[in-house]
Amino acid sequence: MPGFELGTAAEQRFNVNLSILFTELPLLERPAAAAAAGFTAVELWWPWVDSPTPDRAELDALKKAIEDAGVQLTGLNFYAGQLPGPDRGALSIPGEESERFRANIDVAADFAQSLGCRALNALYGNRVEGVDPAEQDALALENLALAARAADRVGATLLIETLNKPESPLYPLVTAPAGVGIVDKVNAATGLGNAKFLMDLYHLSMNGEDLPSVIEQYAAKTGHVQIADNPGRGAPGTGSLPLQELLDQLKKAGYEGWVGLEYKPGDRPSAEAFDWLPREARAAR
Repeated sequence: MPGFELGTAAEQRFNVNLSILFTELPLLERPAAAAAAGFTAVELWWPWVDSPTPDRAELDALKKAIEDAGVQLTGLNFYAGQLPGPDRGALSIPGEESERFRANIDVAADFAQSLGCRALNALYGNRVEGVDPAEQDALALENLALAARAADRVGATLLIETLNKPESPLYPLVTAPAGVGIVDKVNAATGLGNAKFLMDLYHLSMNGEDLPSVIEQYAAKTGHVQIADNPGRGAPGTGSLPLQELLDQLKKAGYEGWVGLEYKPGDRPSAEAFDWLPREARAAR
């Protein structure tokens, strides 16, 4: 927004999430739109919500759109059901959903590798009525270990994300310690050390967490950061989060990874939702 000053946080590397921004356009047009807005890097939720294993032609078409736009894919979700929506992940849900997640693991990893993407995000999955949470947690660890090994095979980091309880009341990872705890369990199970925390400042703020304390404690275990203002999940400057100060703190804490713009554009075209970020700060350096 006008008057929003990034300060030293402008030194961060920003990418734009094409699953929440530019959604007024068909999927294959979004990479070029992001490039036209000045971005050189993008990330995506799994684009095919009904299919963990889309046809090769669909994968190839998206790959070509990203390459033709000249942007780098820097983050990709594994299959997670209907997003945005109530599903919130698949890997801890017994039966068909976890099987769909497993079927997706190598498809997503290979697609990420084909575009030089080095981060794969796995959403944990909601609690299911009538299923012992311990059973779900055991299944989750098993599937996350498989995902971590696939990510390692393609030189990628496995990200574990914390969501927020008001919007995802059945999702069990709604604190930073809970998310980091799963990261530690996956790394202990695989011995690979390639699982990292996805620090989403919007979700953490919705949970009422002390964001400066979260950064202080967990910056070293963080593999990716996502931002949106709160309330409203809009662009920085539309709410009350001190995102400038938080990004400065992340930089000072040694975080050098990507900062994903995962916010809603509001009642305007997505291309107009970046006035808070100078154009020269949109291109990765």
